[in-house]
This record gives sequence, C-alpha cells and structure tokens, in this order.
Amino acid sequence: MRNVRSSRLAGFGHALPARRVDNGEIEAKLGLEPGWIERRTGIRTRYWVGEADTLTGLAAKAGEAALADAGIGPSDIALTLLATSTPDHLLPPSAPLLAHRLGLTRSGAIDLAGACSGFLYALTLADGFVRAQGRPVLVVAANILSRRINSAERASAVLFADAAGAVVVAPSDDPETGVIGVDLACDGSGYDLISIAAGGSSRPFSPEIAAEEFLMTMRDGREVFSRAVEMMTRSSIRALAAAGLRPAAVSRFVPHQANVRIFDAVCNQLGIDLSRTVRTIEEHGNSSAATIPLSLSVAHRARPFAPREKLLMTAAGAGLVGGAVVFGV
Repeated sequence: MRNVRSSRLAGFGHALPARRVDNGEIEAKLGLEPGWIERRTGIRTRYWVGEADTLTGLAAKAGEAALADAGIGPSDIALTLLATSTPDHLLPPSAPLLAHRLGLTRSGAIDLAGACSGFLYALTLADGFVRAQGRPVLVVAANILSRRINSAERASAVLFADAAGAVVVAPSDDPETGVIGVDLACDGSGYDLISIAAGGSSRPFSPEIAAEEFLMTMRDGREVFSRAVEMMTRSSIRALAAAGLRPAAVSRFVPHQANVRIFDAVCNQLGIDLSRTVRTIEEHGNSSAATIPLSLSVAHRARPFAPREKLLMTAAGAGLVGGAVVFGV
C-alpha cells in the first residue's frame, strides 16, 4: 500500500477458557471471608483453562476472531506478534505455532515477553512495522496464569486469570490514527517484586529446588501497588504530552486490569472521569498482557469505536516494565 501515513485498529477479538471460577471457590480454599477478594481487587470471577488447553490454542481463537472482524485474509498478515509470559514451551517460541494454526503462510512470527505491559510494546512495534511496510500485523496477547499460581499465596492466588485478546493493525492514510503518543518505561530496581524464581537459566530445573519456586510470587503487594500507580500515571502524562492532548480529550481509558484500585487511582491522578474507564476486571480478572486487548474487544462489541476516538492505554507489571500509548481510532 503506497502513501501509508499511519496505522489503524482494523479488527478485535478475544477468547476465554470454558471454566469460570467464582471468588467463593478461592475464598474457601484460602480461608477468607466471603466478599474479601472483590473488596480488595474488584474481581468477582475469572476463567481458568482445563488440562487439555494450550496457550497457542487459546491465542488462536482470539486471533481468528480478530481476523474475521477485520475482514482480512490470512495471507495478508505480514507479521504476528505474541505477547505472553506463559508460552507453550521455553523453546521454541509459541508465535510460529500460532501463525501455523491460523494459516498465516506469509507472516513472520515472534514472542514478546513484556509481562503485563507486553501488549503495549507489541502494539508500538506493530504500528512502526505497518508505517514502514504498509502491511497488516496481527497482535495477540495471551496467558495461562492459572498454571503458575501458588494457590497457597493469597497475594497472587486471588488475582490471576487465563485469557487471550487480539487486534489487527492495518495501514491507514489518516495521519490522526494509529499511535500518536507513546511512553515506554522500566525500573529494574523493582525487578523481583513479581517473579517466578526458578526455571530460567540462572536457576534451571533441579530436583533439589522446591516446587513453589517454579510458581509466581508477589514479594510486596503494597509496593507493587504504589509503584504501578506511579509508573502508569507518569507514562500516561508523557504519552498524552507527546500526542499534544489533554486528559479531557481521551475518549476511553483502557488500563491494564491489574486491580480496580490501581487503575482508579491512576484515573483520578490524571483527572479522567471514571465513567470513561473500560472495566473488564470484574468478570475476567487479571490475565496480565491479555487484559488490554481483551478490554478493547469487549468494549468494541458493547459500543463500537467511532472514528477519531482517542484511546489511552497504560500498564505496569513484573520487571518493573510499563508504559502508555495514545491511539487514534
């Protein structure tokens, strides 16, 4: 496509496992009083996979829905980006298998391990590729976190979920669409606030390592909360400044659905009316990188995005890795 100036969100999709898990099931296991989880996180239910489910299987369902919504054929996709912290295997990457499942015969494919912020990084890269090459990109974010939860650790056991979300990023000749403001950030001083201690090359598998070392742990929930709010707020301010926009110009605020208190605090600090926040955490929980594209898909189904809407997306998570993107629809 000649004269490509920008990108656009051409299609949306999401996928959920069949099993819905209500708070009561988790509260009973952890000995928590009824209502404890919802009061502290905003979560009511979440979805967990079954034994036969795979990451690429879940991701493929979301990708297929996004391609159908965009009306773009598999042979048109030039690049597939998969944002995940729970690939099917440590090696090889899962994105080539995802592309194969979807019949994307002319697409490159790569995994991005950006934790909760992975989708924002993938979207930023997709926008740049589309502007440079003039060909569509499929961005999928998917996680199966239920297999990494330490069921005995309250801080993480109540939060995490399984889900996939996807968007098709296509060429546009409208300079007001696509990424119009972005700020990507990291703070390695908080590297171990959320972690899986063993299983990587620094601590490979050994029978001598306790099983819980291969599961997710949150070292200090209060510090995660405060630093996530700070990073998401700061990045959002910078991204809006880069776009030349004030918070009042944001049509919909689409934050990472980590905890309702986190994104409400960010919303308040930015001065964005709470009614403009897209909320999916109540029914879907925290699926890390998948929450933002899932939220985009759910919001678009409920009320389709209109031309010239300005979306503000922001996230922060393990690493600490975060950022914000202002996207023109």
